[in-house]
Amino acid sequence: MHLRALLASVAATLLLSHAAHGQPAAEPAGVAYPAAASVGGSSLALNGAGVRYKLVFKVYTAGLYLPQRADNADAALAMPGPKRIHVVMLRDIDANELGRLFTRGMEDNAPRQHWVQSIPGTLRMADIFSARKKLLAGDHFSVDYVPGVGTTVIVNGKAAGEPIREPEFFTSLLSIWLGPRPADAALKDALLGREPRPAGSRQ
Repeated sequence: MHLRALLASVAATLLLSHAAHGQPAAEPAGVAYPAAASVGGSSLALNGAGVRYKLVFKVYTAGLYLPQRADNADAALAMPGPKRIHVVMLRDIDANELGRLFTRGMEDNAPRQHWVQSIPGTLRMADIFSARKKLLAGDHFSVDYVPGVGTTVIVNGKAAGEPIREPEFFTSLLSIWLGPRPADAALKDALLGREPRPAGSRQ
């Protein structure tokens, strides 16, 4: 067996072992992210997880689950199959403010055509957050994409309405963290499983 194939086999075995024993693969800010997650009947692997900072304050943690590992943003965004971004709040935040930040992040990072096609889904997600008024420390939500089904927002373990059908919506949402002007460059690197870049690096 070639060395590359052997290493890949060992890595896969370790990943499955972590998942089988319920051991977290990452614990940013003490929040456990399991090595694997099931979305749409498919098993996804944790690609990376990290903390979103605003100034010196920890706002939330985020973990990215993909069908296969990707350390390149373009590859992660274009990858076919189910995907998940999971967010756990570390401090209380006004839900409307978070919705506005997400909307601005999508507009700043998504290709123009994708952004236009994502507007109905963006309005839907804004409604989901505004209905909660406030997200508290410890609250969590997942945004799951399943091809042919759409994007489902799951807040504290409960699906919030019907899936958002536009396939461009999830890619636009994910670009908040992985796009050319990410919300947090260090978090982008963490989600892609890369070593943090020097301060001031945007991409």
